[in-house]
Order: sequence, then structure tokens, then C-alpha cells
Amino acid sequence: MRMWVSGYRSYELGVFKDNDPKIQVIQYALRTFFVEQIDLGLEWIITGGQLGIEQWAIQVAQELKADYPDLKIAMILPFADFGGNWQPAKQAVLAQLKTQVDFFGTVSNQKYQNPSQLQQYQDFLLGHTDQAALVYDAEFEGKAQYDYQKILAYQAKHPYSLQLLDMDNLQEAALDLQEQRENNLD
Repeated sequence: MRMWVSGYRSYELGVFKDNDPKIQVIQYALRTFFVEQIDLGLEWIITGGQLGIEQWAIQVAQELKADYPDLKIAMILPFADFGGNWQPAKQAVLAQLKTQVDFFGTVSNQKYQNPSQLQQYQDFLLGHTDQAALVYDAEFEGKAQYDYQKILAYQAKHPYSLQLLDMDNLQEAALDLQEQRENNLD
């Protein structure tokens, strides 16, 4: 099973520092979800390199490889100069993540030219995955709404599963994580 994973950008969640507690909650939610999916046959986590959910998903998947060595991670970017306009520290994180995945590639070998490259990227991921998981809630729009809408349109014509980790799921993860921490202090 190959799963496209995406969702909110870090700034859409109000996350601007690497030590923001929201990251721990999101990574906990992703870890729990990925383990459930591995038990159901998940083999590949396929994502991009966007700041936020996509990068955090790669980090979580890397950690899971210790217990699930057959899990594979692919980072596929929409175009060649993706992230080239980011701050140097963020570019460095992207470069590091590229070296840690099992497969890295770009859909277009051209530098960014127009939005059609992003649509080609979505089409490529839909055509090369069996399902998708988005950390996204339709009540709290963000850039992931474009992936969400594209997936829904694709589902109308193809058998394709979409799983959403919405704000309720994240709240539940936050409570579970807090309970775990409190139990560890006892």
C-alpha cells in the first residue's frame, strides 16, 4: 500500500519554531496513524517537502523505521527549484530530509514556471498511490484544500481512499499525549 501524505503548512498552524508543542502533538497523531496503517499493509509513505505536515511526516516515518524496517519513504517534489526561496535554515532541513528518504524525485525537472506544475504533481501522486491521508479540516482551510478538492474529484471516478486527521483527531491526540506524560510521571 502506497499512501500520499500531506496537510497544513507550519505557518497555517501558527508554528514558527521547531520547539513548538503543537509539533509534538501532530507527530504523535501521525505516529499513531502510521502504525495503524502499517498493520493494515502500508509499505510506502509518499509526500512532498512542504514545511509542516509533509516534513513532520518524513521525520515520524524515519523514527518508525527502527521498529518497522520494511517501511519506505519517498519525497517527491513538484518542480526542480522547490524550496529555493526559503530561508537558508529551512533549505538545509529540506536538503537533509532529501538524503534520509528511500526515494527522492521531482515531477518536473524544470524550475517553477506556473501553477500547472502543481496540478501535474497532484495528478502524479494520485496515479502513483493507493490512498491519501491529509492532516486537514474543511472548517479550517489552508493550502491543503487544493489537494483535498483534487482527491475528492479523483474519488468520483476512481476507487481511492482518503483519510482525514482533522482538528478533532488532533485534539484527541493532544489529550492522549498529555495522559501518557502524566502516567509516566507517576
